[in-house]
Amino acid sequence: MTIDLRSDTVTKPCKEMKEVMLNAPLGDDVFGEDPTVLELEKKAAEMFGMSAAIFCPSGTMTNQIAIKLHTRPLDEIITDKLAHIYNYEVGGYAYHSGVSVKTIDGDRGRVTPKQVEMSINPNYDWLPKSSLLVIENTCNKGGGSYYQIQDLKDLRVCCVKNNLFLHMDGARIFNALIETNDTPKEIGNLFDTISVCLSKGLGAPVGSLLMGKESDIKSARRVRKVMGGGMRQSGMLAAAGIFALDNNISKLKEDHRRAKLLGEALENSNFVESVLPFESNILIFKLKEEYPGDKFIAKLAENDVKAIEFGPQMVRFVTHLDFTDDMLERTIAVLKNLEM
Repeated sequence: MTIDLRSDTVTKPCKEMKEVMLNAPLGDDVFGEDPTVLELEKKAAEMFGMSAAIFCPSGTMTNQIAIKLHTRPLDEIITDKLAHIYNYEVGGYAYHSGVSVKTIDGDRGRVTPKQVEMSINPNYDWLPKSSLLVIENTCNKGGGSYYQIQDLKDLRVCCVKNNLFLHMDGARIFNALIETNDTPKEIGNLFDTISVCLSKGLGAPVGSLLMGKESDIKSARRVRKVMGGGMRQSGMLAAAGIFALDNNISKLKEDHRRAKLLGEALENSNFVESVLPFESNILIFKLKEEYPGDKFIAKLAENDVKAIEFGPQMVRFVTHLDFTDDMLERTIAVLKNLEM
């Protein structure tokens, strides 16, 4: 039994998801004629109380499209230093949109209105124009940290006051909502655009959605096309997304429960110096100095447990739909008996 804790992107479609994929009505989505894609986009937009949505291959693409929509060359994005758009999207903000980034040293990826206001550039010719705030909820490098809804409301007020657009990288937004008990509609009206990933905790094989007002999503279709994201008979993938939204959101609670138990085991491990607070399905922990990260990962692999290094002496575990209670027990046993 191989246990894969590298990411929640490693999930495989279940039998029922595969069946709806095989039976999905299809058309050409570039012509706007795939009925299953249209159904998914309408479903997601209505779920978040937004006007429209667009289905894309990846969360990186939905984030990059949003940046393109809300900025012009020589503008600047404000975001936390741990943000996915800053660390893991290959500098796409500069490549696609010709903009720079100013980073904030927030609380495990979460920023405050005061920090945002302090980051806004004055209107000088030699400075880029601050035009967009991007937040990530939950924050991957923050160990799955998430915002409370009042914090999001405060950030919205800040953005309106300072003429900033507001985009949420909501790759794992349902992991946040399952903990805060807020609804998608309650946060939908706080943002200009929101991206949501279907291929992480929700278990779909491919795909992300970008939601916003109708005029923005119309423009997004052109940007998606130039980025190579126009898919044809993509209804098979969209069907998996619909199934995921209908069936797998509530299951995230189990991922969080297992992560908590695994986090408690890590805190009691002889190898671990510290563990970031575990609030959702991501566990980031620091190894003691005498246990090199590469050797630790190799030892786990010898015991059929996959994980990734996440920085010097840092390791990340991510629980997900395919990580079972039996796998949890096995992983905890491996940690207890590991010999370096």
